[in-house]
Amino acid sequence: MKKNAIIFWAATVFIFLIEGIMPISTLLFAPQYTNTGTRPLGYPDYFAVALILCKFLGSLAILLPQVPGKLKEWAYAGLSFNLFFAVLSHIVVDKNISFILMPVIVGIILAVSYVYKDKRMNSATIRTAIPS
Repeated sequence: MKKNAIIFWAATVFIFLIEGIMPISTLLFAPQYTNTGTRPLGYPDYFAVALILCKFLGSLAILLPQVPGKLKEWAYAGLSFNLFFAVLSHIVVDKNISFILMPVIVGIILAVSYVYKDKRMNSATIRTAIPS
């Protein structure tokens, strides 16, 4: 049961750092690089700002325990769609394998966070349901 919590928190904190903190820090402290990843793919400049804000809010939603479960589900879905379309965009536009693999790896870690969220919750429910 403790193993499930450790795996969940490690994966979730990683997602928060990669999908939330890194992009928002770029927006705040190095705005000239905000659209470095989206401009070569043909997206308008404002798209990068909207994407960064959504990624930050989504990763924050999966990190904070107080966030309702349904909102967490939407956050996981939104982050998954973002990663899927990043892979698709890189396959179609620049065909650079390292640009393609990065969102795939982050997506796998996001999936680990999602799976272990449920495992952690199920083990906590079982623990409280068993009388001492």
